[in-house]
Amino acid sequence: MKTNIIINKDVRSQQDKAGIRVVCLTKYLKIMEKKFILTDRFIVSDSGKKLFQIQCVKTFKYANAGDLGGYIEKEGNLSQNGNAWIYDNAQVSGSAHVYGSAQVSDDARVFGDTQVSDNAQVFGNACVFGNAMICGNAQVFDYAQVFGNAMICGSAQVSDYAQVFGNANIHGNGSISGDAYVDSNDKHCGFDYFGSVNRHTHAYLTTDGEIEITCGCFRGNLEEFEKQVEETHRGTIYEKQYKAIIEVIKVKFGL
Repeated sequence: MKTNIIINKDVRSQQDKAGIRVVCLTKYLKIMEKKFILTDRFIVSDSGKKLFQIQCVKTFKYANAGDLGGYIEKEGNLSQNGNAWIYDNAQVSGSAHVYGSAQVSDDARVFGDTQVSDNAQVFGNACVFGNAMICGNAQVFDYAQVFGNAMICGSAQVSDYAQVFGNANIHGNGSISGDAYVDSNDKHCGFDYFGSVNRHTHAYLTTDGEIEITCGCFRGNLEEFEKQVEETHRGTIYEKQYKAIIEVIKVKFGL
């Protein structure tokens, strides 16, 4: 009788050990399915949140196994799928989500309920928060800020000290820079495929309430833009195109 009891205990012991091995193997496989983990290294954000540095555990397009990345508040801030990655000292927190093949790098900050997706990039000292959405091939960089319900998509760029917020939607090849202050679609407009190389021309209001124009490498006020057009395209169809754009801009902004 005593022998039977010992055998039963041995059987249970073996079953327990087997169960532990299964649990450990399951946890290992789950870790191997991930592309990154949260390390013990952390910083405290300006809002007092603890953000953990991430480490790549599976090589993919933008990182190799072992590489350290930026800082996130929780695993849900960065997708375990796709090629999205957070680099350098970049911080992503709150309910913000970076996914697809998006990249957040340098000293950029992304928080709130923001979504950064597709091939979008947020870098430099840019700050994206609120319910903003950065998608497509869009870029937000330098000291630019995008917040509220703003959407930056397509191949649009927001740079320098520009602020885009409210319900503003910048798309296509739109370029907002300088001291732009765009809180709605009433504060900007764009024109695709005009000029000798089919450039995008964009007009927007600045923090001073002035109209600024971007077109290729040009950035300046309406008067400077008109002068540039006359010097570069005088007597051509392109002068007519750009001057027509100038007139539409004046109507748009009530001049």
